[in-house]
Amino acid sequence: MEFRKRIEELLNDFLETRKDLFLVDLKISAGDDITVILDGDNGVSLQDCLDASRAIEFNMDREEHDFSLQVMSAGLSEPLATPRQFAKNIGRDIDILLNDSSKIEGELAKVDEEKITLILRYRKPKDIGKGKVDVEEEKEIPYSEIKKALVVIKF
Repeated sequence: MEFRKRIEELLNDFLETRKDLFLVDLKISAGDDITVILDGDNGVSLQDCLDASRAIEFNMDREEHDFSLQVMSAGLSEPLATPRQFAKNIGRDIDILLNDSSKIEGELAKVDEEKITLILRYRKPKDIGKGKVDVEEEKEIPYSEIKKALVVIKF
């Protein structure tokens, strides 16, 4: 069996036993350095990473195929990549870079398989008279238009 397919199979078998976890990314370099990035509906613990690592490592023969393995959680500085990652961040502010290089920041309100919905809050000049008014609007953004999306970290 091809090396990558075997790793994917072992990882999928592990994730079947842990429905709260999901794969964000799997990278295998030309030198067979394996990097697995996991996320979870309730976060990812160190034990979760150890369990995933063991599920792969204990079922591979290093004599047959030498490799290095690194299993980690998707950190706050990592871009959101899957609808499930977006869904777990509903209610948080996210910063989005679109394919046309424009940027949008707003509160993540809804997520489905094709798009996200942001609540944009800003001030704009009144139509009549002086001063500004607060505006709140919803904007739907298809995943296909998102180049990069990050959770805004507030202290």
